[in-house]
Amino acid sequence: AIEERRHIPLGRLILALGIRHVGEAASRLLASHYGNWATFEHAVSNAADQSGAAWEDLLNIDGVGKVMATSLVTAFSQAGERASIDRLVAHLDIEDAVRPDTAASPVAGKTVVFTGTLEKMTRAEAKARAEALGAKVSGSVSARTDLVVAGPGAGSKAKKAAELGIETIDEDGWLALIGEP
Repeated sequence: AIEERRHIPLGRLILALGIRHVGEAASRLLASHYGNWATFEHAVSNAADQSGAAWEDLLNIDGVGKVMATSLVTAFSQAGERASIDRLVAHLDIEDAVRPDTAASPVAGKTVVFTGTLEKMTRAEAKARAEALGAKVSGSVSARTDLVVAGPGAGSKAKKAAELGIETIDEDGWLALIGEP
């Protein structure tokens, strides 16, 4: 059982490091952007001076701001914390992040919000599918939202989407859009 736990996806490892301001969604974004541990570690280490191309690249990741980026580079530049990370990583088999081909995806680069009850898939499945197709899934509707998928029982999120003029579709429309039966 211990041996099985040594195999860990990159996103889960980044989350497990417990770096302040780096949550589950940010860990997935970082993993997806950098692809593997060596690239991630190198980039964050090179961004330590908070200037230059590595720092700018980190800040240009959608969903990563200055506070989160600062937390990342601080964790990797403190000797004690860095030694702990290195000792941990030495005992792990880190799975590279899968970078989906989103070129033909109708939702790539869009922000999607799910609201109400989904009947044909769980919310987690819908979120995973949207992210695999290159969409960003948000929990709230804002002017930056591109699409709202509303199931039965949709309430304030659907109302706000209508007020903002954001396209709203039902679950069947979502499934048709992403090419699911």
